[in-house]
Amino acid sequence: MSNIVESFKKIKSNIESLKPTKQVNIVAVSKTFSLEQIKPLIHYGHTHFGENKVQEAKSKWQEYKKKNQNLNLHMIGKLQSNKAKNAIELFDYIHSLDNQKLADILSNTQKNINKFLKYFIQVNLANETQKSGISVNELDGFFNYCTREKNLEVLGLMILPPNNDNSKKYFQLLDNLNKNLALKELSMGMSSDYLEAVKFNSTFVRIGSQIFGQRT
Repeated sequence: MSNIVESFKKIKSNIESLKPTKQVNIVAVSKTFSLEQIKPLIHYGHTHFGENKVQEAKSKWQEYKKKNQNLNLHMIGKLQSNKAKNAIELFDYIHSLDNQKLADILSNTQKNINKFLKYFIQVNLANETQKSGISVNELDGFFNYCTREKNLEVLGLMILPPNNDNSKKYFQLLDNLNKNLALKELSMGMSSDYLEAVKFNSTFVRIGSQIFGQRT
């Protein structure tokens, strides 16, 4: 399992070689991997982990996280509104805030259980029908709704760019949108394109297979 730590160190070194102006947080995407497989990285001192299904994350992390309160759990997948309460109880960050109904439920649930998360608004820049996310022309209104009316702490924007080898174009667009909203953080870049994302000011990169290997 030491190869997981070595892979992580290499990614960190690759990012540092770009001399980013802001701290870049590596979210180790641990979905489908067991806690035993992940523990070497926890023991090494890494604290940011990403999951994309609430039920899987709950069964894996709920008890362990109670004893390790420095861990930060990121919900990076599509969040169904009926899972919002469980998500707030377990996660610290949600990267996939993408509609008003979800914003309403998250806001109410936070107040009810007195636990306040950090959010990224998912943007669908290419208007892909198979992907979630707010369209660009709805972004300003949705951002104002989430922050002013619902008091959600929105750190920045998030994107899953199209699989067309043109990530750079979408990273640049999202970086510009993020700056227009004066947001400090940016969630973009995965195993295949994280260095390109860092060049466009990403501060949270979501990396799975480059750390843990291919999923079965």
